[in-house]
Amino acid sequence: MDFADRTSGLNVEDDVLMMRKILKSEQDGAKLLHQGRHYDPFTLLGYHEDQAGEWLVREWLPMAVSARLEGGPELERVGDTGLFRGLISAEEKQRLPTHYTVIWREPSGEEYRMVSPYTFFPLVGELDLHLLAEGRHWHVCDVLGAQPRQVEGIDGVGFAVWAPAAERVSVVGNFNGWNGLRHPMRCLGQSGVWELFIPGLQTDDRYKFEIRTAGGSCALKTDPYARAMEMRPRTASIVHCSNYQWQDQVWLERRRQFDWQHQPIAIYEVHLGSWRRGDAGRFLNYRELAHRLVDYVRWMGFTHINLLPISEHPLDESWGYQTTGYFAPTRRFGDPDDFRYFVDYCHQNDIGVFLDWVPAHFPKDSFGLARFDGSALYEHEDPRLGEHQDWGTYIFNFGRNEVRNFLIANALYWIREFHLDGLRVDAVASMLYLDYSRQKGEWLPNRYGGNENLEAIDFLKTLNTEIHAQHPGALMMAEESTSWPMVSRPVWMGGLGFSMKWNMGWMNDTLDYFAQNPVYRSYHHNQLTFSQVYAYYENFILPLSHDEVVHLKRSLAGKMPGDDWQKLANLRLLFGYMMTHPGKKLLFMGGEFAQWKEWDCSQALEWSLCDEPSHRGVQLLLRDLNHLYCGEKALYGDDFEAQGFEWIDCHDHSQSVLSFIRQAQGEQLVCLFNFTPVVRDAYRIGLPKSGHYREVLNTDAALYGGSNVGLEGHLVSEAIPWMGRLCSALVTLPPLGMVVLKWEDALP
Repeated sequence: MDFADRTSGLNVEDDVLMMRKILKSEQDGAKLLHQGRHYDPFTLLGYHEDQAGEWLVREWLPMAVSARLEGGPELERVGDTGLFRGLISAEEKQRLPTHYTVIWREPSGEEYRMVSPYTFFPLVGELDLHLLAEGRHWHVCDVLGAQPRQVEGIDGVGFAVWAPAAERVSVVGNFNGWNGLRHPMRCLGQSGVWELFIPGLQTDDRYKFEIRTAGGSCALKTDPYARAMEMRPRTASIVHCSNYQWQDQVWLERRRQFDWQHQPIAIYEVHLGSWRRGDAGRFLNYRELAHRLVDYVRWMGFTHINLLPISEHPLDESWGYQTTGYFAPTRRFGDPDDFRYFVDYCHQNDIGVFLDWVPAHFPKDSFGLARFDGSALYEHEDPRLGEHQDWGTYIFNFGRNEVRNFLIANALYWIREFHLDGLRVDAVASMLYLDYSRQKGEWLPNRYGGNENLEAIDFLKTLNTEIHAQHPGALMMAEESTSWPMVSRPVWMGGLGFSMKWNMGWMNDTLDYFAQNPVYRSYHHNQLTFSQVYAYYENFILPLSHDEVVHLKRSLAGKMPGDDWQKLANLRLLFGYMMTHPGKKLLFMGGEFAQWKEWDCSQALEWSLCDEPSHRGVQLLLRDLNHLYCGEKALYGDDFEAQGFEWIDCHDHSQSVLSFIRQAQGEQLVCLFNFTPVVRDAYRIGLPKSGHYREVLNTDAALYGGSNVGLEGHLVSEAIPWMGRLCSALVTLPPLGMVVLKWEDALP
């Protein structure tokens, strides 16, 4: 029926006025759609009943030359716009499906068909919007982003994105020629959330959001909640739905009961892109890495793997710390289900998996979160609060509910969806202090005039509280380099709520000490003993991490003084000191076999060094140290309590010798260290009790590349009081070596 035929003959004047109003609204709406400025196309498109009880059907088809409804009338073009309309009676409306199919022809002659997206009610509920505004929607990633789903029997993908300052948002992708005029979304009131369900789309479709800002410019943005992304340098989001079947239920149940404070944790820190490479330098897939890495980690005796960030990132050289896809495992090594397989295989082989997570900052790439809707949405507007000058990145606005929600939901997502055993939170110090790496006048104080970032502190407390509540046994680790109190104490005690904290003080002091020529080490003895002053204020991890072997800092072996033999002896001694010192352990890949070169993220480690006896010796030592640590309760049972450690002698700085006892639940180990290349013959050492002692490890053993100086496997105490002990013994301390003794039985 044409509009000219719609006069009833009873009230022509009212009918004409109604038609003029309809035509004007159509023209205005078509103009806004053509300009890409319509904030709610549903007010114009789809079914709309008029005052006469008949129905207008409108579709926006900017590339069409003709259009019709399947089983319904032809649609006529409104002027020279891309808007098509048709009028149907109430009876015809009853015959047509609620979600009708539009068929259109384009200038090429090709005919297309699809169920209209503009016949569906919003899929994002009021409760979802309320929780997001409150900043407490922990499953928001199941609402925003791209959600494959079936609605009233129709398959498709629901899209939703938070962009409150946008004038218009559209979904673009391989399904519509990346045309921002084709699928405009609707804005859901004042929530700032834009939403659209597009029938017929499916997993693996590529998409982005085209955002028109208040200033009139348009930007293509990847989905902040995308679960998969293209391989760099491409940056599109990918519709993803997992069908992975997990096999790690036994591990997860055991993790819930994991008494991690009194169990061994030896972590192998890994950058997946450079641990090993395939033929012609190709990246290995997550599944290939799972088998090769797990076999190696099990053989070496590590309990956990800590991955450098694998959330999607555009630049290899950022190592993953410049994140652009917070919910998407990087495509470099496969798809998200491949990564699920990696974690699952680790768990089935009793290896835990931690992940570096980066909530402190994000890059300024135009396709990412930066100025997402034309405003400072995820970041602060003021650069004194919103920019990291050192890193050239933006700082998250932790005071904004939706931003906090984004990050906490993301952390929960990695643990829930990928069964990760915990997160190592990067750059916590930069989050805690408003004046971090800033000069006077370059930062703004908090409301009390201090330099503490109160919003970030609240964010971290909420983050850790939710992780521990929802995933018992999952661990949260902080890279925090200052003396901020109670980082690893519960929130209810006034702490930040982390499980553990990296002991950066121990790392810096220890590496600085080992870099000294042994001639001068006597003047730096306190760098080894000072850690006991604060060792039990936090739950510490002892890290020898990736940050210490790049940017001209030299490799661990390269830091050591002396000739090659002394360098490797020093490295073996360093590992012995770390593995017997209180605290959980972390070592970056390559250090375990004394790689000479600094770490290079663009190529695999120098595995050929393992064929050389001296390097193989370091590797075998680290392996034996891991097995000793995991097998002796004295070394891990009371890692975080002062009763687990006892000095024998910490004062012999003149000879650079240290000795202490590690103990737990009645078990004891005596640890002796000689930090000089001079053999210490007939060195008297106090012992905790009389009897026979067995030498359980000697870092100077020939097997490890050492000179084989030691105690010939055993020691017998003498009834000579020494160092405050009732008995003692004369020992031979190997050059640049550590000896570990274990009491076996009493004297007859």
